[in-house]
Amino acid sequence: MVSINVANTMNETCVDDISIVLQIDLYKNSCPEAESIIYSWVENAVSQDSRMAASLLRLHFHDCFGCDGSVLLDDTEDFTGEKTALPNLNSLRGFEVIDAIKSELESVCPQTVSCADILATAARDSVVISGGPSWEVEMGRKDSLGASKEAATNNIPGPNSTVPILVAKFQNVGLSFNDMIALSGAHTLGMARCSTFSSRLQGSNGPDINLDFLQNLQQLCSQTDGNSRLAQLDLVSPATFDNQYYINLLSGEGLLPSDQALVTDDYQTRQLVLSYAEDPLAFFEDFKNSMLKMGSLGVLTGTDGQIRGNCRVVN
Repeated sequence: MVSINVANTMNETCVDDISIVLQIDLYKNSCPEAESIIYSWVENAVSQDSRMAASLLRLHFHDCFGCDGSVLLDDTEDFTGEKTALPNLNSLRGFEVIDAIKSELESVCPQTVSCADILATAARDSVVISGGPSWEVEMGRKDSLGASKEAATNNIPGPNSTVPILVAKFQNVGLSFNDMIALSGAHTLGMARCSTFSSRLQGSNGPDINLDFLQNLQQLCSQTDGNSRLAQLDLVSPATFDNQYYINLLSGEGLLPSDQALVTDDYQTRQLVLSYAEDPLAFFEDFKNSMLKMGSLGVLTGTDGQIRGNCRVVN
């Protein structure tokens, strides 16, 4: 997400044009083991820590308001990276898994598979391993030569975002209203700190309030070090990629304010939530299509960017 001009670029370039330079099976000849190596590391990481599936998926999301591997870069004297941007701080994890994947790929086929492509593939594999849909990942992204903390702060939607803010931030990078609802379903996996949903604990009135749910959260977050305590985004099936997220929203059990707002604050978003709650296959189909679309945002290809030897630093 190195460039704040990603939105302008994407408004001028349709996704169909970008798919010409991103290709399925790009590494079939140059690094035929690439996808199996990535899958193996993701599978191992998730087997040791089921939360890692959500973490790797989130890395791709937070990189992909401009999919260029910039989220992986450490700070340097020349720029402040994106890891300490407000939406990423104390939220992103799984960097060591990407490091391990990159290390093995560099030993098998040096300077071939980009860090941005690793992120896209690891995200797909995390979904599949958790029981979700599969799709063919388009490859060919190059890695950025820098990062922008400011871009990450401004472009990534926060946990207290209203529906209009969510829609605007997604549309700014070329994602539609429907993409926003489908991609929000990724919150069927993972956890969040109390500090990210504290405003949810204040309200106790209204037709969509689930008092039992809120009281349990209040009890969790009122303990010592409450702000750093973690709650499951999906209490029912926290390690399974399914449509339970949408069912939870309809029963008032959306953890983040930005999630519950999809049901309480907007009729159109509520209707889409209802459709996904009733039809998991429709959600799966729309989710994978939106992931492909998101994975094409702001990519660097051809002579732009580079293929890093170490995902944390520019060559």
